[in-house]
Amino acid sequence: MIYQYYKDIMKPLSAVMPTLSFSLAVALGLGFSLVSTVVMAETVSLPIDTLPSRITLPNVSPANSALANRGAYVARTADCMACHREDYSGGVPIETPIGNIYSTNITPSTRYGIGNYTEADFKKALRKGRAPGHQIYPAMPYPSYHGMTDDDISALFAYFQTVPIVDKPPEKTTHLPFPLNIRSLMLAWNVINVPSTENRSGLTQTQQRGEYLVNNLEHCGTCHTPRNLTQGLDKDRYLSGAPLGKWFAPNITPDNDTGIGLWSEMDIVTYLRTGTLDKRAYAGGPMAEAVAHSTRYLTDEDLIAMASYLKVVPAIKTDDYLIPVNVYRLPQPVNNSITYNLLEQKDYLAQAKTNTVSSVNNSGLNSNSPKDLYLANCASCHGVDGYAQPDARYASIVGLSSIRRVKPDALVGVIAFGAKGAFNTAPKMPGFSKDLSPAQIASITNYVRVTFGGLPSSDVSAADVTRVIKEKS
Repeated sequence: MIYQYYKDIMKPLSAVMPTLSFSLAVALGLGFSLVSTVVMAETVSLPIDTLPSRITLPNVSPANSALANRGAYVARTADCMACHREDYSGGVPIETPIGNIYSTNITPSTRYGIGNYTEADFKKALRKGRAPGHQIYPAMPYPSYHGMTDDDISALFAYFQTVPIVDKPPEKTTHLPFPLNIRSLMLAWNVINVPSTENRSGLTQTQQRGEYLVNNLEHCGTCHTPRNLTQGLDKDRYLSGAPLGKWFAPNITPDNDTGIGLWSEMDIVTYLRTGTLDKRAYAGGPMAEAVAHSTRYLTDEDLIAMASYLKVVPAIKTDDYLIPVNVYRLPQPVNNSITYNLLEQKDYLAQAKTNTVSSVNNSGLNSNSPKDLYLANCASCHGVDGYAQPDARYASIVGLSSIRRVKPDALVGVIAFGAKGAFNTAPKMPGFSKDLSPAQIASITNYVRVTFGGLPSSDVSAADVTRVIKEKS
């Protein structure tokens, strides 16, 4: 049964899908809407030929065995690159409440990587968080990988024998203070928190595959689930949204007011493959990395399975309500070419700034107005009208649900701290916490929520901004 989900990746490399041009760099958090709890039919309900094109796996080689090439796909579904880098050399900081934990080298280096691992060692690391000689911190999501099948683990192990060796240690390694540096404490933690999920009954075959992908391989709950007192996943609030360093991973349960219930299966598939939904959502931060390194490579069948499962997980209502969008209040682009003609956009911005200055001079108002602040600090990337230039990986922010949340913390956090692009070629959004005052950031926040979110009003204060900066610093 497992084989049918991997058969597509065994096609010749000449069957290359078109490369998607989508933005994953400048992040305004992951925006989700509302939900239904209808159980999907046994058969796949989406027409395959209407889905966005899939990106062909770059790490599949005809020189490798079929098992190793299948493992290359498993590595993508498990999102290994997001934490271990594209060359698997490690050293990526993972923010946790107890301090930064740095990923390790997982190339076949016998000195610095996993070159001395047997397959049994590899299986223990993935399922039990046990490496030869020490326990692994659960920043590596072994509570989720605990449910991986033997076949997937074997394929993944075969693949990692084929990746280029990086024969050097990561740039940074984990050093936690006493007593957190006693790794054997993880044995007790594991008893309480592993596995992180349990399989449900009554699911269709497609939903069972989706459950495996969402709960185990893609380990969605690692980011989207609140933590309990021991910092394990709170199973009673699974996928209901959680803080994630300077980010917030939103509620992705089927709740009508705070989750993704109004998203169709096609919406979910489109978002996971492209990282964007027009006037609704834009993947930023950790989710941008998940799309860039993982979900855009998944087969149509697997994305459909994930979407089908996410529509039937238990709905959980939170206090972070989404304010419905009023499409009549949203701005329209000044013309059809403004989103891809850079020179035209620059001229339009210059004219907008000139008009603002003229209005200020004629009225005697403070030039530090919300619109003036937006034009000076944001419009060169996001555009005067908010539509930006997506082809150049600048994010359109019109209508995004992340700016229509009752709680403005996610938007404030992005403006204050910025966002790193998921690709080396993607622009990096700067943070303004050191250049702008809390009052100025609050003004920009309110301007964005009203002008581009369609809200009738917004009352984010300097005190709100100060609180968010303090909490996320």
